[in-house]
Amino acid sequence: MTVNFDNAATTFPKPPEVRLAVEKALVKYGSSGRGSHPIAARGSELIYSAREQIAGFFGAQPEYVVFTANCTHALNFAIQGIMKQGGHVIISNLEHNSVARPVYALAKAGKIRYSIAGVSASDSETLEHFAGLIRPDTKAIICTMASNVTGQILPYREIGALCQEKNICFIADGAQACGVLPIDIRNDQINILCTAGHKGLYGITGTGLLISDGKFSIPPLMQGGSGSLSALPEMPDFLPDALEAGTLNVIGAASLKAGVGFVQKKGTENIFRTETALCEQLCRRFSAMPDVTVYRHPDAAYVPIVSFNLKQKSADETAAALARQGFCLRAGLHCAPLAHYALHTIESHEGTVRFAPSVFSDMANTNRLADAVAAMQ
Repeated sequence: MTVNFDNAATTFPKPPEVRLAVEKALVKYGSSGRGSHPIAARGSELIYSAREQIAGFFGAQPEYVVFTANCTHALNFAIQGIMKQGGHVIISNLEHNSVARPVYALAKAGKIRYSIAGVSASDSETLEHFAGLIRPDTKAIICTMASNVTGQILPYREIGALCQEKNICFIADGAQACGVLPIDIRNDQINILCTAGHKGLYGITGTGLLISDGKFSIPPLMQGGSGSLSALPEMPDFLPDALEAGTLNVIGAASLKAGVGFVQKKGTENIFRTETALCEQLCRRFSAMPDVTVYRHPDAAYVPIVSFNLKQKSADETAAALARQGFCLRAGLHCAPLAHYALHTIESHEGTVRFAPSVFSDMANTNRLADAVAAMQ
């Protein structure tokens, strides 16, 4: 029996609604915006319907919902677009490489400057760290809403309010937050929300979203066919067309529409409660195991992710042993070395082992996992 506890990477399995939506898209929909004939028109109708549903879920306008290939794609659009004219940007020390690498590449090329804010267990301290790094030329704060390594939730609403006060663009990485936390870009004062479609929104791989509030203009990163203003030599300057060069992933959009519908039906609060209960049970079991270190702080809040290590074992050794017993957990640096440097887990264990349940996970298998870890001590 194989049990997936690596849902922070990609949720598996997908809801039946998503599988049915993909099957329907394969036989019904053509390319959106590429013709007025019935097959293409159905594709266009599906895309707009998906935009509407996603916009409603995140408190946005449909025209500001941009389909991307993944969260990394969306973050590159946002970071490289907003910082195109240079300036200073602030990121956190828990960022995924999808934020850290574009920022580093721009800085290495001499186009921007950046600072890294430390995240503590105290939200007020974290906010002070960000505020203390703001300079006259600061154009953006970019941070994860919840760490993909430990699951720690950053004070993103307070950061959004700080950015609003300073007229700084707030770019939020919602890859681990969307689908488990109630997010409204206007109420949370997020200017640009980037997220994956294949994680907590239960879409298929190859899907992502960039959702803007329209305040900050994002120049195109790619040029090509847009299905609009085709006689002009340059890309349209309005969303979503400016950032959707080339044929859209209609099948992926269909899966996202169904996935968001599934999350809305379940309710983010219910999903969060169900998955958090599994994490808390695992932490309770681990608290009785002296050789297990759990990377959580009692004063911090977390999405349903637990990172841990076993004494005298590398993260890869632990995960490999668990995989042989049918448990799928991700080990290593999780594409977020900044977070592991902050945790001091690179030198000691070459990363951590990450437990990430989904709404389809259960308590019985969580306890079986704890039993397996206990037997390894």
